[in-house]
Amino acid sequence: MTIKIYNQSTNQLPAYASECAAGMDLRANLSEPVVLQPLERKLIPTGLFMELPPDCEAQIRPRSGLALKHGITVLNSPGTIDADYRGEVCVILVNLSQEPFEIQHGERIAQMVIAKFQQVEVQEVASKEELSDTERGAGGFGHSGKK
Repeated sequence: MTIKIYNQSTNQLPAYASECAAGMDLRANLSEPVVLQPLERKLIPTGLFMELPPDCEAQIRPRSGLALKHGITVLNSPGTIDADYRGEVCVILVNLSQEPFEIQHGERIAQMVIAKFQQVEVQEVASKEELSDTERGAGGFGHSGKK
């Protein structure tokens, strides 16, 4: 699969860091460093514009190193970029740590996974009894225990 990307930034195009990586790194496109204060969120531009195939989405996910070491994560994780969106790819970052965090131009801030999806037809039914029974039933939110 090929996707078209227009790169308005001076950064390299998104790329996979290893042969089996699922996500491509996205980099900040900044004219000056941005500081995220504790519990602050900001929209960070990437300078990228893209065209996805009609049956695909781009999922924007946190980078594990930023999350573990600095408490920086993608607020609406995973963020979804629809195939018909043509605006700039931006990332909502939040600082969940107790220390300010500075983001530099070109810094890897998130990863992007391209995923196929299928739209479905929604069929309304008159009652929940019309839904099939399963062993799980309505069990949720930890119903299966810890072990």
